[in-house]
Amino acid sequence: MAEKTSLSGQFVVTAPPYWHCGRTISSTNGIVLISLIPAALMAVNSWGVHAASVMSLAVLAGMATEILCEKMMRREIRVNDLSTAVSCLVLAFLLPAETPWWAAALGAILSVSLGKMAFGGIGNSPVNTALVGWAMLSVSWPLIADPNAMQLATSWVDPLVRLKYFGVNGIEEIELWDLLLGHQIGGLGASQVGLILLAGLWLTAKGYLRWEIAFSFLAGVFLTASAYWIADPSQFASPMFHILAGSTMLGAFFLATDDASSPMRPAAQICYGLTGGILVILIRSHSVYADGVPFAILLINLLAPQFDALLSGKPFGAR
Repeated sequence: MAEKTSLSGQFVVTAPPYWHCGRTISSTNGIVLISLIPAALMAVNSWGVHAASVMSLAVLAGMATEILCEKMMRREIRVNDLSTAVSCLVLAFLLPAETPWWAAALGAILSVSLGKMAFGGIGNSPVNTALVGWAMLSVSWPLIADPNAMQLATSWVDPLVRLKYFGVNGIEEIELWDLLLGHQIGGLGASQVGLILLAGLWLTAKGYLRWEIAFSFLAGVFLTASAYWIADPSQFASPMFHILAGSTMLGAFFLATDDASSPMRPAAQICYGLTGGILVILIRSHSVYADGVPFAILLINLLAPQFDALLSGKPFGAR
């Protein structure tokens, strides 16, 4: 949903053209939350009760922040649209299970205050709300936001870190099936690859997510990784490894598809997703970061207006 300010100063809510008639913001976000419950439960099963506290704190802190901001702005309280709950749960999905309580709460507070309300509320942020808080935590407290530094009591490994520091030989024993089942160190929900995939496919089939973005993002990852792999399989991992490792699946279905920060037209959405997927592999292969998904999505968020303008000939947001 997008908010636009009329000449009278009143906020008018408009729905994107791809939404099905009769769907409200709250019902749509409610369905998205329900689809993420299996991944959340599996995260608790994998990492213990502390995982539940991280997710709960993030959601509660984010919703409290939205209420406070709306009161300060003297606007109608709209926390029941559940958009903040979705954003903060996705933020928690990117964090380690052992994230300190204050960091989980602070990340949510920063996400909502600076990534949403500072731009006017739902539909106005130029970048994904969840990634604002994640980026600030990662830059300010990199060890706290690093699953490898926080999740030490496990026999699992971080496949992307293994690839970054040990090369292809370091991931020879890692089975793709294990990655799909979530047997890898990573963010709470991001590592639950199979369940995130099922949730994303179901939401896409029902029309709640835009398939153009999700599938073009995965195609960008697959094609770019394939080019590197074919060029030198002794140095670069297979495309399926990159698809199933890290936060690729979460990024494709629940980060890149954010309504406010992505293009509105199909052609622009496909180019937007492809660019994001290409950037993921470039960042993973040529930067100090093992998993480039969040940074890639932040970059394409900033390019979204250009994609719409170049491929439609109309300003960003115009019908």
